[in-house]
Amino acid sequence: MPSYWRHVNRVLAEADIIIEVLDARFIEETRNEEIEDKIRQRNKKILYVLNKCDLVDVEKLKQTAKTIKPSVFISSKDRLGTTILKKKILELSRGENVTVGVLGYPNVGKSSLINALAGRRAARTSAESGFTKGLQKIRVDNKIVLLDTPGVFPSREKDMVKHGKTGAVDYAKIKDPEMAALGLIEAKKEAIQRHYHIDKDVPEEILQEIAVKFNKLQKGGTADLDAAGRFLLKEWQTGKIKS
Repeated sequence: MPSYWRHVNRVLAEADIIIEVLDARFIEETRNEEIEDKIRQRNKKILYVLNKCDLVDVEKLKQTAKTIKPSVFISSKDRLGTTILKKKILELSRGENVTVGVLGYPNVGKSSLINALAGRRAARTSAESGFTKGLQKIRVDNKIVLLDTPGVFPSREKDMVKHGKTGAVDYAKIKDPEMAALGLIEAKKEAIQRHYHIDKDVPEEILQEIAVKFNKLQKGGTADLDAAGRFLLKEWQTGKIKS
């Protein structure tokens, strides 16, 4: 068993409430059904936190959130929604002292969320996915203690296109950046067209135009689609593009 699953199982045993942090841009893609099954088996309470809400249309997000309950959407970067989240945690705990496990895919913003709740740099953060290496225990206030863990993939998931889109694997480590970028363009075409002022409609042509616009070229002037793909994934994963 990989070491991070030992941390996860410990969190599931110790926590009263489990927060599953999801990327508001890819809610369903960042849900971990394997962990959700484990939470249900242990009869633990689950709270969905839709992070990075500053990168999406909030009205659309409100509609989506109606189908995922209980949920709170926040921007840990902008410290938006953290007061509502604290109130929701205490509502679920009925005002009692509570230990809250924080789980989710790599790079969904778990550590940033903890820092926003704690009001200090309690958990180490990095734009690189998988930065948190072990279990961290952080006291938010006199009632709430958080347990932070490394990001966890479902054990049988090997979808590198999905991992590139969601940022679960760092853009610099994607083995096929062109393929991952094309998958991202298919999923978020309008946002990418709008951000780069591109009117092409075919994903391959959009990526080609990005290569030309940002001088991602091979010798002879042909588009370097791997370099363009990695560039696009970096822009997406670091929050430069709004969905």
